[in-house]
Amino acid sequence: MEETYLLNVEGVKKKILHGGRGELPKLQDGSKFTFHFQTLKDDFERTVIDDSREAGMPMEIIVGKMFKLEIWETLLSSMRIGEVAEFWCDTIHTGMYALVSRGMRRISEGRDPLEGQKHRCGMGNMFDYHSTGYDDLDELQRTPQPLIFIMELFRVEDPSAYKRDTWAMSKEEKLAAVPVLHSEGNRLVLRREFAQAAAKYQEAVICLRNLQAKEKPWEDGWLKLESLVTPLVLNYCQCQLELGEYYEVLEHTTELLQKHNDNAKAYFKRAKAHAAVWNEREAREDFQRVAHLDPSMAAAVKKELKQLGERMRKKHVEDRKRYQGLFQSSQG
Repeated sequence: MEETYLLNVEGVKKKILHGGRGELPKLQDGSKFTFHFQTLKDDFERTVIDDSREAGMPMEIIVGKMFKLEIWETLLSSMRIGEVAEFWCDTIHTGMYALVSRGMRRISEGRDPLEGQKHRCGMGNMFDYHSTGYDDLDELQRTPQPLIFIMELFRVEDPSAYKRDTWAMSKEEKLAAVPVLHSEGNRLVLRREFAQAAAKYQEAVICLRNLQAKEKPWEDGWLKLESLVTPLVLNYCQCQLELGEYYEVLEHTTELLQKHNDNAKAYFKRAKAHAAVWNEREAREDFQRVAHLDPSMAAAVKKELKQLGERMRKKHVEDRKRYQGLFQSSQG
């Protein structure tokens, strides 16, 4: 079945390769498309630029959120569930494709799609886009050209039918999600489900960090959000302590203390992580800071220092025995 259509959109042609089923889906702001796609050059070889099947996962976009490549919403809106279609799009619609592709490739590689971008004005960010880090995408940026998209639409979901990803939420939705996630995390901690609780705290932190990125550091809006971030990071670190992820705790508490060097709870958790990985000097220094900053924690610090001393003495004895055994066996 091959019929060519014009979508009443300048610079777009559609060819249906396999018919879908049912009526065109009813869309609203926040509806989610799930689909596979191929992106091809409009050259003799039909050179493949991207293929979501090779990346190993279908693509998802949210209606109203794919601002960098709005034409994809138009293309998908013309499709029925199960349909496979080929779209030819002129240069007026493909100028941002290299940047979108860069983000998708980084996600499939397990990297941050915003890696390397700074919180600057739009003019400043143009310099970040000088190179995408991929030769073929750099060529697309230098020489904008028509592209062919082959899409297979799997499903369309209403906003109420799926869990919204953090990046797809509005500012109000993110703010509303934070106390819910915080509460869910606390409930999971009481059930000693620390890995699941940590994931809830982490998701709440991501919501707030996304909002912070739009504020000027250390101004009122940023500081209000930071006051919400801090207890969530501390809760996350407590879960990681319970899970034995001590280096994770060291990383996050150190980052927190670089901004808030008077946070006794952060020092306390970092001290416990240092003690767990045998960093005796660093652990003692952090415990002493805790007692200085918050005298009400002095009893807890005293108990931790006593346990640290006992663990270190036991380790020294075991180390001596092990070294003596090695020395004697080498003499023999």
